[in-house]
Amino acid sequence: MKIPCNIFLVTILFSISGKAQDKNLIADGAELQLVSNGFEFTEGPAADSQGNVYFTDQPNNRIHKWSVEDNKVNVFMEDAGRANGLYFDAEGNLYAAADKHSEIWMINSNKEVRVLLEGFRGQRFNGPNDLWIAPDGGIFITDPFYKRDYWKHTKQPIKEQRVYYLTPNRKGLFIAAEDLVKPNGIIGTVDGKTLYVADIEDNKTWKYSIGKDGKLEDKILFTELGSDGMTIDKQGNLYLTGDGVTVFNPQGKKILHIPIDKEWTANVTFGGKENKTLFITAMDSLYSLEMNVSGR
Repeated sequence: MKIPCNIFLVTILFSISGKAQDKNLIADGAELQLVSNGFEFTEGPAADSQGNVYFTDQPNNRIHKWSVEDNKVNVFMEDAGRANGLYFDAEGNLYAAADKHSEIWMINSNKEVRVLLEGFRGQRFNGPNDLWIAPDGGIFITDPFYKRDYWKHTKQPIKEQRVYYLTPNRKGLFIAAEDLVKPNGIIGTVDGKTLYVADIEDNKTWKYSIGKDGKLEDKILFTELGSDGMTIDKQGNLYLTGDGVTVFNPQGKKILHIPIDKEWTANVTFGGKENKTLFITAMDSLYSLEMNVSGR
């Protein structure tokens, strides 16, 4: 049975832990807002160039869209490939980690789907989870294994749970990192020089330098905390999820925690007209919080 989606806006009071100067990340007087609920499990928020936010309800196989103009949420796509993580490229195409058949999709403005990837060297992917598109168009993809009840197979197709890199011309697919337990969330800096990868099962987030042709170099431990999805702001602060939203400065110091009254916070992104609204997917709900800092 599918739960109906009740679209409404309510105010939720919450407390914020962190030093006083770090609270300045949040707009004065801002409170966490429940934008919409009634989903089964929300994931993968991504904003387009207008600030509209797209997110997935993976168990119900849908992508939803929050509109910046009327503050309403509507279904953007049915039969959405069990999409998880989403990301927009510079041309306005929406990319999805569609793990129904363990694929990477590109969805154009007419909602036409092009399957970019189905696997690696003849093997089906384990289950693409999240992706980030670098400024040059190259795509980094996490491929952990979470057994889905809609799969016929039960064994992990590829032994290693890796990060892959798809070249800007879409002709080359390479292993970017494989010394991880279960890579999940992934995000890079706006200059394309740094990549963060959350190893959720090892409870760590790693920082890499992005070298020539997408090669990952200089791996260092960023923080002893894993994450599901994550995002970054223009100051270089990293937003990790799981237990609410935990914010780290570029040096890896925890500067803020935003509690969410849900069992699990799956993902986060910036959107809205000025790209200064933090959107948070948590269990059956989508939340927002007005910020002083903008996203990338």
